[in-house]
Amino acid sequence: MKPRYWHYWISLLLSVALVPVLRGLHLPAKFDWIKLGTAYWLVLAAQSVFVAALLCLIGLPRPAILGPLVERYRREPLRIVLLLLYLTALGWAFTWMKAVVLTVNTVAILEFRERKPQELRRDAGAVLLPALYLFAGFLLVFAYNDIIVSVRFGFAYDATFNAMDRWILHGWSVSDLSHWAVRTFPLPFFRFLEFIYFGMFPQIGAAMILVTLYDGKNRALQLVGTILMTYYLALVLFYLWPSQGPYYLCPGHFSRIPNTLQVYSIQRFLIMDALALWNHVPIHRISTDYFIAFPCMHIAQPLIVMWFLRRWKRMLIVLCAYDSLLIVSILLLEWHYVVDIIGGILVVAITITITDNSVFRNRWVRNGS
Repeated sequence: MKPRYWHYWISLLLSVALVPVLRGLHLPAKFDWIKLGTAYWLVLAAQSVFVAALLCLIGLPRPAILGPLVERYRREPLRIVLLLLYLTALGWAFTWMKAVVLTVNTVAILEFRERKPQELRRDAGAVLLPALYLFAGFLLVFAYNDIIVSVRFGFAYDATFNAMDRWILHGWSVSDLSHWAVRTFPLPFFRFLEFIYFGMFPQIGAAMILVTLYDGKNRALQLVGTILMTYYLALVLFYLWPSQGPYYLCPGHFSRIPNTLQVYSIQRFLIMDALALWNHVPIHRISTDYFIAFPCMHIAQPLIVMWFLRRWKRMLIVLCAYDSLLIVSILLLEWHYVVDIIGGILVVAITITITDNSVFRNRWVRNGS
């Protein structure tokens, strides 16, 4: 079996072992389907279509993307009126940010349908299969993440990674940098960092859409397989060296970071939930709790996205700029150690070599010839 297909077999083995392992540890073999389904199939899906549309505007030839759209609305000005009414109704029902996202998504889907009426259903089905596979993989990661925390103290190596950070940063720690930022910058700066941090996730869905449309379903499955292989390796490393992040070690974290930020409540609940699992407090369902600090998957996934979208140079430049800000948000919000980010980069290098080694193989062949 080729290494690029290993992720299918690992996913299958983890799926078969999941229920016996959960029952053996007295953990529920149930998922919070409402929370997981809403987050993935509604929120993340809508954001992914929006980001895919933006990346198309950035990375593809503008005359080919915008030309037919502008011409169509110029010939039929009633479309503009209907679009504004649609945007207004959504803004009244939801927030204006959601209204803009849903309006852009609607325009993008209608435009695709008008340009390729015979291909919309086929392409939607082609995107669905990788999306289902990624969702199933996420369920496995959330479940085994809980399993590991119930058998391994989830904070065992935080002090070690923090000491390594102090060596790398010449005496500073991530918490020191965060405290300096809290003293220096106003609250809107941290809201911006939150937006950058949580805005990482739609990159994955957008990349899946673009890769499916331009390279086909198999290439999109390869993208998903690379992401899942990285997660499976992260689970192994988390079992060996469990840690949760700088916010756990920082004694004044929750008194310094503004409690109006979303990360405040998320980090507090993650600590509580990890301790509850370690102390075998019964839980009812497996949900979206994610405890892995090392390696940092929040930088690993964008690197995988950039690898699979590297054919579009302008997209790559924009993603590089965004992900540079993402590193800042990861550190200043005290989500990860510097060591975690380095680990995430190394894990991505390993998994891309396993699942998408054609570039390296072709280069070796050329050099050999």
